[in-house]
Amino acid sequence: MKKSIFYLLLVSLFLCQCQKDSSSISKNSGSVGQGGSLARFAITGNYLYSVDENQLKVFDISNAADPVLKNTEDIGFEIETLFPFKDKLFIGSATQVYIYSIEDPAKPKLLSSAISPEVMRRCDPVVAKDSVAFATLRTNGPCGGTQSVLAVYNIKDITNPVQVATYPVGEPYGLGYDDDVLYVCDKQRGLLLFDISHPYQPTLINISINDGSYVDVIPYQNTLICWTTTGLILYDITNNRNPKLIKTVD
Repeated sequence: MKKSIFYLLLVSLFLCQCQKDSSSISKNSGSVGQGGSLARFAITGNYLYSVDENQLKVFDISNAADPVLKNTEDIGFEIETLFPFKDKLFIGSATQVYIYSIEDPAKPKLLSSAISPEVMRRCDPVVAKDSVAFATLRTNGPCGGTQSVLAVYNIKDITNPVQVATYPVGEPYGLGYDDDVLYVCDKQRGLLLFDISHPYQPTLINISINDGSYVDVIPYQNTLICWTTTGLILYDITNNRNPKLIKTVD
């Protein structure tokens, strides 16, 4: 139920943004509105993209009352997350991150994939910013392995992403960024804040809330929307390095 409430809120943000300005794009992704890093769907322009365990589906939603399935792409196995950035889709799986071009929005084209040499099997929420992508590689539980990390990829050459750094974390889940701060949900340590002003060398600057319940985050304008194991928590991130509690929704 709480997960459903969280994604209903995402839909509300999408609709609110569309109503305010049909030509607007989000600060982080280039999509309409802003989704979380654990999302399995995204809206960009007149298209809705969704993933299941092995496929990417493309829907034309120019008529929102009558969405039309335009394309289905086989990706691989154990597909988990979908994050849009400009004219690209970053798709996380249990083994790697796939990068698709949506320059032709109805026909996504595979450009490349990114693999962490340290962690051969893991869970892969991913977000992208400018020429860098960040992924949390969780190796405990069903993902196997021994060491979880925050992985940093250089995506200047989008056809050849290269891992340039890793930072050890406990049990990471979702992540999101606001300007030069990256927020990472870690169920062992809490909400981690990284300085990404030097994006290929993230630096831990704060553990803001250390209660181990954070699952995913959406930085939306000056608000950090947090999905936790007990509900939603909203923070004011006008000062993005020092989140201030607005309210909790159980």
